[in-house]
Amino acid sequence: MAKEDVLYQHGTLALLVPGLYYGTQSIADLLTHGDTGIGTADGLDGEMVILAGHAYQISGKGTVREMASDELTPFANVHFDQPTNDYDRQNISSADLEKEIFADHQFANQFFAIKIHGTFSHVQTRAIDKQKPPYPPLAEAAKSQHVFEKDDVTGTLIGYYSPDLYQGTTSAGFHVHFLDDDHTFGGHILAYALTEGKVSLQTFSDFNLHLPVYDSHFVQADLNDPELDKQIKAAEH
Repeated sequence: MAKEDVLYQHGTLALLVPGLYYGTQSIADLLTHGDTGIGTADGLDGEMVILAGHAYQISGKGTVREMASDELTPFANVHFDQPTNDYDRQNISSADLEKEIFADHQFANQFFAIKIHGTFSHVQTRAIDKQKPPYPPLAEAAKSQHVFEKDDVTGTLIGYYSPDLYQGTTSAGFHVHFLDDDHTFGGHILAYALTEGKVSLQTFSDFNLHLPVYDSHFVQADLNDPELDKQIKAAEH
C-alpha cells in the first residue's frame, strides 16, 4: 500500500458534536501522516488548512498564522498530496463543479481529496471562536461563527468528499477549507465561484482512523446521539 493511497483522520465528527474539543494529537505527529489537509485546533479554535507540510490556523477573528509543532488538534484529516486526476477549469460555481466531478468520475462511493489552486471570483468562509470549558455542544458553538467574504482572491481550496455511509465518522459530502496565497484570508468554505484554476482530485483505497483512546474525555463520552446526523449538517453546512 503506497502512502498516497491513505486518508488519515484523527478523531471523528461525532466526537465534536457533544463538545469534545480537547486537543489530543500534536501537529508534529499529525504531519507524519500527511502534508496536506484540514482540521481544527484545540478548543475548536478556528479552522485549519495544511499545505506543503505546514499547518495554518484561521481564527474566529479572521487572522491567519502558522501553527507550532506542539499545538494540539481534536480533529483533522491529512494525506500525502499526489493527485489521481488534475485538469484546468474556468468560470464555474461550487455546485456545478461538484456535479461535474461525479458526472465525469465514478467517485460516489469512495473518499477523495479535492484541491483547487487558482483565482476565485468570490469565496465565502467561516471560522468559529475558541471555546472555553465546559465546552458547549457543536451546534451551540457554531453560533459563534464569523463569516468572511472576498472577491477576486487567489489561493487554495483543500478538502475531502466522504460518502454518506460515513456520516458521523466524517462530515458526509464535501468538507472544504480555503487559504489565500497571501495567508491573510481563509476558513471553512460556505460558497465559492472559480474564475480559473487547476482542479486536482486524489482517491484513496484506505481510510486510517486514529482515535484518542488515552483521553479520559473521549473514553467516558456517550456518542450515541440519535440527532447526530441533524446536528452535523446544521454545524458543518
